[in-house]
Amino acid sequence: MSETDIFKVLADPTRRAVFERLATAEMTATELREGFAISQPAMSQHLAVLREAGLVSERREGRYVNYRIEPAGLAPLHGWLARHRAFWPQRIDHLKDLLKEMDQ
Repeated sequence: MSETDIFKVLADPTRRAVFERLATAEMTATELREGFAISQPAMSQHLAVLREAGLVSERREGRYVNYRIEPAGLAPLHGWLARHRAFWPQRIDHLKDLLKEMDQ
């Protein structure tokens, strides 16, 4: 999955909140739903999107399904950030120079 697809998946505030909650611990869909004003089918749909994106995996334990973050799913974002990380220090230095010139 491309970084664009991952950004689209995480652009939804509910999915992003679910992803962030899973960063703290493995949880069932019922546990994840606590604090959200959404139905169980809606939570299942959000989890399916996160699974398809490779951001979340599931582990079955009897009749329960536990969800957890899949760190490898964030690899495309790491690559994107690395490409842009080199860009910003130079741009900030140019901005600082420009602001100094404007102050004089």
